[in-house]
Parts: sequence; structure tokens; C-alpha cells
Amino acid sequence: MALAALEILGLALCVLGWAGSILVTALPMWQVPAYIDSNIVVAHTTWEGLWMACVVQSTGQMQCKVFDSILALKPELQVSRTLMVVGVLLGLVALLVTVVGAQCTNCLRAGKLKAWVAVVGGALFVVCGLLVLIPPCWFANIIISNFYDPSVVPSQKREMGAALYLGWAASALLLLGGSLICCPCAQKDELSPFPVKYSAPRRPVSTANGEYDKKNYV
Repeated sequence: MALAALEILGLALCVLGWAGSILVTALPMWQVPAYIDSNIVVAHTTWEGLWMACVVQSTGQMQCKVFDSILALKPELQVSRTLMVVGVLLGLVALLVTVVGAQCTNCLRAGKLKAWVAVVGGALFVVCGLLVLIPPCWFANIIISNFYDPSVVPSQKREMGAALYLGWAASALLLLGGSLICCPCAQKDELSPFPVKYSAPRRPVSTANGEYDKKNYV
């Protein structure tokens, strides 16, 4: 029962992290302007993401434009796109594998095979969390380096957007949930290396005259 509860908790965390990674991939708020000038009154704000750039007017109107050329993108954008898409697809595979091997489902008969399938699903979630963790960290490093670079003009400096923080949270949920699913202590409670065997007691053997042999009672 404790094993099933642990797996359900880990699976719930992984589903939340996987949904968060999908949201992070689509959000345009990876980079936002850094207002460091004396005059911070602006008519619009520019958001930059993996797939598009959006301009938000002071009136509340927003216009977004998808990046046209893939080859013209910066290397960090191309690699981050690939990592996030692979991470989302891997999370879907991990979800299917974990559901098949979970103790609360009847897709497979209970045993070592089912336990190993669940462990494989948890490991895939951990790999998914690592893939989702790399792009936000890469973007944060570039943004911080450019912010403190004196050669970059103030109008070109950026700050970390909300998508980066959401990406870190999604990655943490995937790593934690995957670790709970493939926890080694879960195997010890369900699968014992020394199974207990029971044998039926033998009936005492009677002699030819109908009396029971005395050695049966010794």
C-alpha cells in the first residue's frame, strides 16, 4: 500500500512537471526588457521566447510574430528548441511506461517485470527533467552575462522572464517525481528475495494391527 501511494505521488508530481514543461516551451516570456535607464516610461514591452517575439502595448494590446527562419536563429535558440521538444516527447513516453508499470494499474501482472517497468518510467522522467533544466539555465547564464557586460548598450540588455522560473519549477517536479517512482526501497517491500514456503503436516502411519507407530509421536 505504501509503495502504491509513493508511486501515485511521484506520478502526480511528474504529470505536473510535464504539463509545466509544455507551458514553458510555448510561453514567449523567456527574455524581458531590463529597465535600467533613468526614464522608465515606455510605450511598449518586448517579450522574447523560443518560437516568437511579442510586443505588448501600454494600452494592453499584444502582437506576436513567429520567427521566420530557423537557420537565422541564435545557437542557444536552436538547441533550446530541440531540448524542450525532446523533453516533452520523452515525458509523454515516460508517462505511458509508468502507467503500465504502476502498482495501481492492471496492465501487467504483479512481479519483477512490472516493478522494472515502473523503474524505467521513473528514470525516463528524470532524464526528461534534466533536458528541461538545461535551456533555462543556459538562457539565464547568457542574460546575466550580457547584463553585466559594459559593451552591451542598456537598451539591448534583458532580464530573466517568468518562463525561466517556471522551467526550473517544472524540472524540479520531474526530478523529484521520477526519483520517487524509481526509489530503491520500493522494491524491497514488494519483492522479497526469500519467499516463505509452507508444507502440509504428514499423517501418522498406522501399523498392521491398526495401532499407530510410537515413533510418529517422538
